[in-house]
Amino acid sequence: MSENWESESVKTTHRVRGFIIYVALLVLAFLVGLVPMWLTSRDCSSRLADAERQSSLVRMESTLAAATILAGRGDYETARQAASDFFTALRRETTSGVDSALSEAEITSLQPLLTRRDEIITLLARGEATSADLLSDLYVAYRELVSR
Repeated sequence: MSENWESESVKTTHRVRGFIIYVALLVLAFLVGLVPMWLTSRDCSSRLADAERQSSLVRMESTLAAATILAGRGDYETARQAASDFFTALRRETTSGVDSALSEAEITSLQPLLTRRDEIITLLARGEATSADLLSDLYVAYRELVSR
């Protein structure tokens, strides 16, 4: 009976080892499939963040360009609204911290543009032709300061 007991014990030990090896191979196969997917996902996330950054910057630039064109054509109220949207977006990006589409150097260099907000909005509200020139100068300064 002792031999029978030992034989059963050996069989059980072999089954447990086989099961452990099977589980280890299963986990290894899972990891072999997971790692490439994770690397691809990480790359896609990085590219998406970059595209969102560029999109945000282009959106601000196009809003400012629209305000400049509208002011040049004499549509001061619509230009005022577009300029206000630009300054609001710029303020949001400069205060977003880590989530900002702008780098720290860009935020620092763009701060002086924000100080001209009230002056430009007031001139547009009054319908003054000089506002188109100020918006044009602002657009050129923005393009120079924001690196691509």
